[in-house]
Amino acid sequence: MMDLILWRHAEAEDAAEGQDDLARALTARGEKQAARMAAWLDRQLPEGLRVLASPARRTEQTAAALERKFKLRSELLPGGSADDLLGLAQWPRAKGAVLVVGHQPVLGQTVAQLLGLPEPACAIRKGAVWWLRRRERQDQSQTVLMVVQSPEFL
Repeated sequence: MMDLILWRHAEAEDAAEGQDDLARALTARGEKQAARMAAWLDRQLPEGLRVLASPARRTEQTAAALERKFKLRSELLPGGSADDLLGLAQWPRAKGAVLVVGHQPVLGQTVAQLLGLPEPACAIRKGAVWWLRRRERQDQSQTVLMVVQSPEFL
């Protein structure tokens, strides 16, 4: 069994003219979203969890709210692919759980691919978590959507 938890960064500032997109920070509202979701996640997450985050400032800040060790991985920067994300997470071969803090549209593309949705990507709200589990049932692998949580509902 493997869990893949996808967490979209919380609300970030709009890019100022000439500002590097990767330097955008969370807004005050985004900081509150990240803190609420981190508190919820902390109660749910298993021991031995691996946490991977995009090195963009807004995703670093979102991941830091969890107060656990995390690795920054350039494969998770905007413009990456679902295949890059799944390879990095070692889906579905790894055991245990991996939390990926990243961006749209790649998170939504990953969800659509894993759940076999007809659309190329799901809309994932800022600060939201999608928790997927890979399990074996009667010699068949299944991907199960365990929970979708939005910071507005915490």
